[in-house]
Amino acid sequence: MKYELAGEFKRATRDQIAQVIVSAKLLAIVRLPNSKHVQKSIECLISGGVKVLEITSNTMDFCDHIGFSRNKYPNQLIGAGTIVNEQLAKQAIEAGSQFLVTPNVNEAVVKLAHKYNIPVLMGALTPTEVSQAVSYGADIVKLFPAVPMGLDYFSALRGPFSQIPMFAVGGINQGNAAHWLSSGIQGIGVGGELAKEITSDAEMHTHMKFVQAFIASLKI
Repeated sequence: MKYELAGEFKRATRDQIAQVIVSAKLLAIVRLPNSKHVQKSIECLISGGVKVLEITSNTMDFCDHIGFSRNKYPNQLIGAGTIVNEQLAKQAIEAGSQFLVTPNVNEAVVKLAHKYNIPVLMGALTPTEVSQAVSYGADIVKLFPAVPMGLDYFSALRGPFSQIPMFAVGGINQGNAAHWLSSGIQGIGVGGELAKEITSDAEMHTHMKFVQAFIASLKI
C-alpha cells in the first residue's frame, strides 16, 4: 500500500511537488555505505536548511530510511534516488518516496511513478536521451554527469531544450554550484560534500554550519 502524503504536501499534486523541487533549486543526495549514519546525516542536512533530499537505493536500508524520514520530517520532501528500474521504483513508492530520481532513461519508472502521482527526475545526457526522457513524461531532466561535460555543453544543450526544467548532478560542489545556477539551469544535486557521516555532536555542529554556508553561497 502506498504511503499517504503528510504535512505540508498532504494534498500536493505531482506537478506541485515538481514545482517545489524546482523552486528549492538544491537537491541533497544521501548516499552512505553505513545505515547507522543515515539519519544523523539527514538531521544535519535539514537542520542546515535543506528542503529537498533523496536517499539513494544503494544506501543500505534505503526504504526504511525513507519511511522514517517521511514521518520525522513531514514538511520536507523526501525522495528516492538511483532508481534504475521498475522494481526499485515500486519499493521506493511503497516506502513513501515523494519523488523518484534516476541516473538513466527508463519509461517504465515514469509510468509507475505517475500512476501514483509522483514526479520523476530522469537522468539523461545526450540530446537523444533528453528528448526520450521528455517524451516518456519526465517531470524534470537530470543532466548527469554534469561537471565532466561542463557548462559549455549545458549551454549548447539548453538551446533546443530551453523549456525543459533541468538539474545538474554529478561533480557539483561548493566551488562550482553557484556557477551552474547562474548558467540558467533550474537546480543542482549535491551528494558527498553535503551528505556526510556524522558520528558526534561536534561533527553535527560543524557540518550543519557548512551546510548553512553552502546554501547561503547559492543565494537562493
